[in-house]
Amino acid sequence: MTTTPAVPIHGREHVVGLAEELPPGHRIIAPIGRHGVGVYNIAGRLHAIANYCPHEGGPLCLGRTRGVTQARPEAPGGAVEVRDGEFVYCPWHQWGFEIATGEPVVEPGVSVPVYAVRIDDGKIIVTA
Repeated sequence: MTTTPAVPIHGREHVVGLAEELPPGHRIIAPIGRHGVGVYNIAGRLHAIANYCPHEGGPLCLGRTRGVTQARPEAPGGAVEVRDGEFVYCPWHQWGFEIATGEPVVEPGVSVPVYAVRIDDGKIIVTA
């Protein structure tokens, strides 16, 4: 399992769980700050994103994780879903964000904070 640093690194370190408890395709929501932080294991890489949707303040990390739709005229319906599990969609209004970067799926300039996450001695540590 690899970890992904977010840049820049600020804040305190928080132990949020054990690496063995977060298999690929799963997430945990850690009680960090006012809204919490979602920590995701995407294909063996850990990512941490704020549990707050900038649209109307929804609990972003309670939403579904899936891919993003990409136009492909040759495909049935003219589109396919790619990058499965790399995006989270707010349960309130389905605003989507890339988990690794916090970048929005459709609304430019409205990103979500991401945080550095690493494993140390089997513990998942988020810097936020």
